[in-house]
Amino acid sequence: MSQSFRRKWKDNDTMSSLNQEYQKYICRSRKSLELYHRALQVMAGGVSHNLRYFAPYPCYLARAEGARFWDVDGNEYLDFWMGHYLNILGHTPEPILSALEKQLRQGIQWGIVHELQIELAEIVQRLIPSAEKVRFCCSGTEAVIYARRLARAATSRQKFIKMEGSWHGAGTHSATIDNPDLSQGKRGGSCEDAIQNTILVRFNDVQQAIDRIREHADDLAAVIMEPILGEGGFIPAERKFLEAIREETNRAGALLIFDEIITGFRVGLSGAQGLYNIRPDLTTLGKILGGGMPIGAVVGRADIMELCSPTANLPEYKKTLIGGGTFSCAPLCMRAGIAMLRYLEENAQKIYPYLEAAGNQIRTGIEQAFARYGIAAKCTGIGSLFMTHFPKIKLEELKDSHTLAVDCDLEKREKELKIRLLNKGVFVMHGGGAISMAHTPADLAIALEKVEEVAKEMAEDQVGRRQAASCCLEEAVLKS
Repeated sequence: MSQSFRRKWKDNDTMSSLNQEYQKYICRSRKSLELYHRALQVMAGGVSHNLRYFAPYPCYLARAEGARFWDVDGNEYLDFWMGHYLNILGHTPEPILSALEKQLRQGIQWGIVHELQIELAEIVQRLIPSAEKVRFCCSGTEAVIYARRLARAATSRQKFIKMEGSWHGAGTHSATIDNPDLSQGKRGGSCEDAIQNTILVRFNDVQQAIDRIREHADDLAAVIMEPILGEGGFIPAERKFLEAIREETNRAGALLIFDEIITGFRVGLSGAQGLYNIRPDLTTLGKILGGGMPIGAVVGRADIMELCSPTANLPEYKKTLIGGGTFSCAPLCMRAGIAMLRYLEENAQKIYPYLEAAGNQIRTGIEQAFARYGIAAKCTGIGSLFMTHFPKIKLEELKDSHTLAVDCDLEKREKELKIRLLNKGVFVMHGGGAISMAHTPADLAIALEKVEEVAKEMAEDQVGRRQAASCCLEEAVLKS
């Protein structure tokens, strides 16, 4: 290990508790450090997805099975990231492996239509209430790009309303702003027209949503939203919020787009729209839909989806290009998706009640563990999703990402909680993750035990810092 890298995580000769945790991690992940140095020579920042970087450097996975993965140094981790929340059956589940092995012998990529894509579309149409027609693509980001394009074509309008803190993929127009203060929310490479045509609304703020929709009604193409905020905090929408938006978009002649890339098939077979019984005009899907293979889909009203049909008798200005990509409907992806959705449908009565109960257990357990040591913590989520937050002021509830960003300690969640749990063999993202069917009651007990250990350590460190501060104050007084 280079001395310069080691020095990077030291504060003179006195290491903070966070840096001590970094040092523990460095000592137990030397092979990962070597790979990270190699990666830095060939990839910007050493990664091809910024979310996969964390300080001081990522751990490099060697293999995964069930609820666990092992890194190249042989360290074992209880995994709650679960492949960006998509591995609802755990890593390498047998139904998916069998489907992929069968397909590998028949062909990997054809670029020609085949029966598998019809079969998967039929299942999606049966399960997702808004899916009158289906168009597959290669990622969730791509699905959102196409949904937005369809909305503009269907309405001949340009503006979109999105929620503060929402994430709709890395498309240029989707990833433009997250924050009402454009100096903070604007990203490099942003399009000025995208900024001008994007209106932000605070999640769960009914009156603000109504006001914004009415204010921009003449040129509002759609409201695009996650019915359960993902990166913005795993915060469920209040029913009245969704009902108001559905009513107002109907009145304005604008579309309602649900981004269900995370929630589709996870919070229930019919996604969040089935849970809330609210039907959007368009829905984007991904993650679980592909059974672990890369996939995306935009589904929705037949009249809107027909705008991308190659046989539709439409004026040129209405014809909407949805290319799908070279690998759209790749047989491996279709086969894995069919296997996944069939399994979920056949076992729904066992799967979703278990995940709901497990999610309730982990969310309650995390809050109680920190409370026992005097640390304020909120654990949000729904079903199998959970995310931990550390309020800086007394909060009864977290209803929107603005409160999370302003009134919660994000660094404590993203850095301290992350590295402390990692050193104890638990891998989380944003202070939480997604429970899978591979997570047993014993696994959940282990996770909560490790959270308890972390809470105790964090409380002890807080006491130590207060005592140190008190001593410094006394010395200053004596010297004066």
